Amino acid sequence: MRPYAGAVHLGLIAVVVSEYDPAIGFFVDVLGFELVEDSPALTNDGRSKRWVVVRPPGAQTGLLLARADGDEQAAIVGRQAAGRVGFFLYVEDFDAAYARMASAGVQFLAAPRIEPYGRVAVFLDISGNRWDLIGPTSVYRAPPKLTFGPG
Repeated sequence: MRPYAGAVHLGLIAVVVSEYDPAIGFFVDVLGFELVEDSPALTNDGRSKRWVVVRPPGAQTGLLLARADGDEQAAIVGRQAAGRVGFFLYVEDFDAAYARMASAGVQFLAAPRIEPYGRVAVFLDISGNRWDLIGPTSVYRAPPKLTFGPG
């Protein structure tokens, strides 16, 4: 049995931010995301807010930049994944992306490393959430084992 009728995809992931404009600047100007939408909206109780969506170029899934509303939401700004890496940015050219981001002032927490899933470097977004920058790596092949016959 199929759980859904028709196609399904994850459209948006909310990232709680302190303020809209600095977050837009970070994701668009620093990370190179597209600003998909920035529209006025209302909270459930009628107060004004903005509907702000950014996404990596060519991606379907975007980030909804949601300004913290109240103390409970403000407490999770920068800690949405409780200090773990919670977001994963995949790039085709790791070296170029890493260099561009570092020169733009992105804070990387350690030097890039090789993992089974690719080259990776952990960085912080404008709020302090941890992200993995992930790019492809050439498959490491161990040198052939040398054998020596009787001699």
